[in-house]
Amino acid sequence: MENKLIAEKERFIHRDLSWLSFNGRVLEEASDINNPLLERVRFLAIYINNLDEFLMVRYAGLKKLEDSQYNNEDKYGYYPGELKTAIKERLDLQFKKIYALYKGDITAELNKRKIFIRQYPELNESQQKFCKKYFEKTVFPITTPMAVDQGHPFPILSSKTLAFAVSLEKAGQEYLSIIPVPKNIPRLIKIPSTKEETCFILLEELLRSHIETFFRGYKITSALFFKVIRDSELEVEEEYTDDLLKAIEGEVKKRVLAKAVYLESEKPFSKKLLATLCEKIGISEEETRAVDGNPDLKFLFELIPSLSKPDLLYKGFVASKGEYESIFERIKEGDFLVALPFESFQPTVDLLKEAAKDPGVLAIKMTLYRVDEDSAIINALKEAARRKKQVTVLVEIKARFDEERNIEWAKQLEVEGCHVIYGIPKIKIHSKITLVVRKEEGRIARYVHLSTGNYNEKTSRIYTDIGFFTCNEDFARDISDVFNVITGYSVAGRWRKIVSAPNDLRQYFMELLDKEIEYQKKYGNGALFAKMNSLEDVRIIDKLYEASRAGVSIKLIVRGICCLVPGVPGLSDNIQVHSIVGRFLEHSRVFRLNNNGSPRFFLSSADWMSRNFDRRIELLFEVDKQDLKAELAMLLDCQWRDTEKTRMLYLDKEYARPEPGEISFNSQEYLIKYFSKAQRP
Repeated sequence: MENKLIAEKERFIHRDLSWLSFNGRVLEEASDINNPLLERVRFLAIYINNLDEFLMVRYAGLKKLEDSQYNNEDKYGYYPGELKTAIKERLDLQFKKIYALYKGDITAELNKRKIFIRQYPELNESQQKFCKKYFEKTVFPITTPMAVDQGHPFPILSSKTLAFAVSLEKAGQEYLSIIPVPKNIPRLIKIPSTKEETCFILLEELLRSHIETFFRGYKITSALFFKVIRDSELEVEEEYTDDLLKAIEGEVKKRVLAKAVYLESEKPFSKKLLATLCEKIGISEEETRAVDGNPDLKFLFELIPSLSKPDLLYKGFVASKGEYESIFERIKEGDFLVALPFESFQPTVDLLKEAAKDPGVLAIKMTLYRVDEDSAIINALKEAARRKKQVTVLVEIKARFDEERNIEWAKQLEVEGCHVIYGIPKIKIHSKITLVVRKEEGRIARYVHLSTGNYNEKTSRIYTDIGFFTCNEDFARDISDVFNVITGYSVAGRWRKIVSAPNDLRQYFMELLDKEIEYQKKYGNGALFAKMNSLEDVRIIDKLYEASRAGVSIKLIVRGICCLVPGVPGLSDNIQVHSIVGRFLEHSRVFRLNNNGSPRFFLSSADWMSRNFDRRIELLFEVDKQDLKAELAMLLDCQWRDTEKTRMLYLDKEYARPEPGEISFNSQEYLIKYFSKAQRP
């Protein structure tokens, strides 16, 4: 059956609806009683944090289309209004689940363990006395009620701001005031309790209970606790700006003034006050949602470190690390992989630390996309510059929601003497590359690190990624050329060991799939096994459909967005899609082509998304050492066998857990044990 005979809505799952399905799988982990209690709490907070970013970017973009009266079908067959309705319907179902879960099972389980998040009227006398003192000494001095009238314009509330709207009355006149919840103190306040109990109260609950303190002489007629979400997508005319850093800084500052696209409030509420609030913020009441609970459950992130309850968390483990005196000597012994978080991120840190101090190192070149707040890698780069080494760092200041942090890193690195590049107009540098140039016995040696994930110590402990270390000269030449393309005027070409986007990465994948189609026709053994975060590119999906129709066996592990529909008769019969959502965020991109029985393995920084192929600098590289290929095969096959955290995507576009079998298998927990026992060189 030809693709063109099948409507887009049958051939594809809309990327936004697919993303909501992924976030729904995160919510399922919060529901899973087999997960430790505080990990379930964490999944609730992750769900809300994920959703905020979706609303700030994807939903905000949809609102722009609607406001501009754009009314054309998108590539998935949806009109803007139709998609908006579908999103709201999906969110309605998920919100019912999340608040029923939090107010029901989660709260009950916390209370069983004597962990309580109290309402003010529930506090005993000594707790109320503590709260009153805390309010007077800490909260009241930093909280600023803001009148709204002719002399006081409605205050600027940045995206994700929590606040109270308060309706007041005096001498027959009505007034409005806004009280933003302070952001510089914790939302979750620990209060005195018995030895057996641990009690908390929320900052907003403390404000609510003392709200009359701010309005002496006025009568409070109603109050509404709410959260506002604004459009947070940056709009920079990059080709027309001389200074990209200043342009991005300016756009980040404008976010607080961006159009409001969504508002959540608690139940019950005054309809009159909500209408007034919407008018002042500039949002229609259709874009509001009243939730049966706190509008922002992200405070649950604060609960976990506030408790000393290791038995309510995943069992800890020590990531394995090979033994070596010098990371350079270890790399010279032979190419090797590091599978995070099962293996330690330390070799990557050691590469930068040793390079900073080693007198033989002449230069370090590196790309940074998302970096930890307290980064040993940043500190090593600074030290290298202070030691007069040539340090060139590309800091991608357009990394969404990390713009401000990356701008600050860039400025700090410049002060220390690093050469800093802020990115390329209209393109994000998403590839993860390090090149160290070292003088050894009268010759120049180059060491390379490539990765599927970011140079971030924090996320290296919770994201699955794969790092690759080599001093192969072909790799070194290619990576040197890549930096010349990024930092100067040089045209990208096809290199010896790597393939790049936006140059020819999509086409290369097409060629690889065409070869599997040929092998299937000749030998009946065409096969692809691919693991990634997202699959959205329509041209790649159509090529996968073509391969499936030819009989190529296709296994896909796609953690997040998947716009491909498996199992469609005559279109995708030979395609299976799994998604793993578990203890760690699946983040690695691994590709295996059967290649007529001589498998080829590739790693990449890129997902199969249009943005990765067309608007980002990405790298794909082949791993050709047999022992490393065997390791990658083990990782892929292990995850395909997962039964505990896998969901399978079906023809109806819904995900479901596999049917329970005789053996239950959790791939992530298995890999923790596997690498703890493995004897690494």
